[in-house]
Amino acid sequence: MLTLPNILTLSRICAVPLLAFLLWWPGWELGYLLAFGLYSLMGITDYFDGYLARSSGTVSKLGVFLDPIADKIMVASVILVLTAKGILTGPYVGDLHVIAGLIILVREITVSGLREFLGGLQVSVPVTKLAKWKTTFQIIGLGALILGQGLPQWNVMIVDVLANVPHTVGLITLWAAAILTVMTGWDYLRVGLKHMD
Repeated sequence: MLTLPNILTLSRICAVPLLAFLLWWPGWELGYLLAFGLYSLMGITDYFDGYLARSSGTVSKLGVFLDPIADKIMVASVILVLTAKGILTGPYVGDLHVIAGLIILVREITVSGLREFLGGLQVSVPVTKLAKWKTTFQIIGLGALILGQGLPQWNVMIVDVLANVPHTVGLITLWAAAILTVMTGWDYLRVGLKHMD
């Protein structure tokens, strides 16, 4: 059933290739600024599709199915392209920041599999407040990393290291998301283990 919330969700999925295309060329500042605008628009539709579905009473099975998939496709695509283009790097630890992205991807795959398993047992796993914070940090972190490439001149000195402000904020919030990812992933796993033989 193609309600407005479902159309917004599908638009997010359809926008992912364009987002990946805009992120493909590091150094193309305009491309990254356009990518940041598109990414922000995708985040806004993520909020509004759920809000509209709940407020109008049009929550559908299609929407419940597509919404988390759209989120995961968007996040995974951004992490993979930023990693491939060498953007998940920073001072002191270099490309070890990729580990934060890897933690997020592993958790998303694990929780998706767990939800599918528990769904077959008619067991639902509600989204916790901590998981919502994880999502918030994750969205902010990836957005800031994109913005940092679009504004390479926005730099400050941090302990004798010239650091791009949005990029640094992105790395910090991505690590915060990764830490919360481990915590919430473990909570979901504990619930799942109770229903496994």
